[in-house]
Amino acid sequence: MTTTPVPSQVKRTIRRLRAGDWSQYDDSLAAEEPLEIRLLWQEDGAIVRKPIAITMRTPGDDFELAAGFLFGEGLIEHQEDVIDVSYCTDEDEDQAFNIVNVTLRPGLVFDTARLERNFYTTSSCGVCGKAALDALEVQGCAILPDGPTVSADLICSLPEKLRAAQSVFDRTGGLHATGLFTPEGELVSLREDVGRHNAFDKLVGAQYLAGRTPLDGHIAMLSGRASFELLQKALVARVSIVAAVGAPSSLAVQLADEFNITLCGFVRSDSLNVYTGPDRVTA
Repeated sequence: MTTTPVPSQVKRTIRRLRAGDWSQYDDSLAAEEPLEIRLLWQEDGAIVRKPIAITMRTPGDDFELAAGFLFGEGLIEHQEDVIDVSYCTDEDEDQAFNIVNVTLRPGLVFDTARLERNFYTTSSCGVCGKAALDALEVQGCAILPDGPTVSADLICSLPEKLRAAQSVFDRTGGLHATGLFTPEGELVSLREDVGRHNAFDKLVGAQYLAGRTPLDGHIAMLSGRASFELLQKALVARVSIVAAVGAPSSLAVQLADEFNITLCGFVRSDSLNVYTGPDRVTA
């Protein structure tokens, strides 16, 4: 049984070419390991334990990742829905720090069928756009209210703030990040991971475990592109404005438009595109 947490970085000696000269160099790589999320709940007086997802992630903030994933899937809603989050302590498990158990409070009623239909775990799952959006409405996601309003200059300042706060990226150059900002541009929280969706889940999970969800009135800044999956997570967390360094997908724009999320893409220090919700962005 593994008794030490998995590191978020690993060292590798490489050959490096610089200006025509070869040298040996000890490089830092962003670690990538599988994480299995297991859900535990009581049913007919017995404990039910069910593996519900395996994701490739950068080790670290694993409890937040598990909570954020479950929150985004609509399986938990309130902080008190979860009574324990822990690594697997079974002696026969060799990968203890790659397994997280999430225990739900006794009496919590949830749709167990959702455990069998995680439609949005990848961007190529094959679910058509209309079916995906209809599923969100069935899940109970409401249209976001108007506001807040922020300046375009403030949104353009966020990529540099996000980049400056990425500690692991500085050492490895290989991580995505999601940052949560106030309408005044203050950084509330930031999480990094090899996967865009994991970084978002870690961020939301941290706020959920601290009892600070929903996140209406906040801005989520993405270090990469804006996919449908990330906009789905933003909707469930009630994030009003999503800004991305990269491009949005067509279905991400459709989701944002239907649920009144302001979506900005190609955000740079002096430029951006506003795809939906332009009333929140002032000149």
